[in-house]
Amino acid sequence: MAKAIRVALLLFVLATVAVGAWRQRNLIQTWERTVDVVVYPINGDGRDATAAYVAALSKQSFASIGEFMRTEAQRHGLERSNPVSVKLGPPVASAPPPAPARGGTLEIILWSLRLRFWAWRNDDYAGPKPDVRMFVVYFDPAASPRVEHSIGLKEGQIGIANVFAASHMTEENNVIVTHEILHTFGATDKYDIATTQPVYPDGYADPGRAPLYPQQFAEIMAGRIPLSETQAETPSTLDLTIVGDRTAAEIHWQR
Repeated sequence: MAKAIRVALLLFVLATVAVGAWRQRNLIQTWERTVDVVVYPINGDGRDATAAYVAALSKQSFASIGEFMRTEAQRHGLERSNPVSVKLGPPVASAPPPAPARGGTLEIILWSLRLRFWAWRNDDYAGPKPDVRMFVVYFDPAASPRVEHSIGLKEGQIGIANVFAASHMTEENNVIVTHEILHTFGATDKYDIATTQPVYPDGYADPGRAPLYPQQFAEIMAGRIPLSETQAETPSTLDLTIVGDRTAAEIHWQR
């Protein structure tokens, strides 16, 4: 009986969360108003250099994200002049719960619930409740030349972006943050997980280009500029990325 009660309570919680997420996602995808994204910076390694970088962040540090969303939305025919507003929230002291490395469906669901609870507990933003909460975890590249994979969840509109605390990488960081924001809107990856190569044609900014290589831009959900069938490079700025037709359709920028 006790087990049946626990299962019933879990199903009730899951159903409640699912309905809330569905309503929030539908509200966002109508694009009837500006979607508010709040960025919460986190010192991911506790180093002084990372702390100094985080302390120097301002709303202007993320301005290119809003500009990218605005120009790309207009290019795809969305009439709203300012589809996304990116604001800077207060720093968060605790780390998000790690995603299961090879978890099953139930483990992933439970982790998702823990992440939402953690995000709720660490949401000290003083303004209106954001539509999307993006937790950006910074690491000193001198100590961490590689970082964990970033995550964006359309269920709950929460993202975790792992990036570098280096001023010369601020705009490259914004490419990653934007990629994860678009995941929360419903966009899917456009690259091969095994090779990280963009997948043709949806992962190419200009799939009709002749010759096909090298491409000049990256499709934002592919994340890299194809140089050949086996080579690609990371864009250093959002100016070198676009929202492709497939991605635009997934986030309801194309009707």
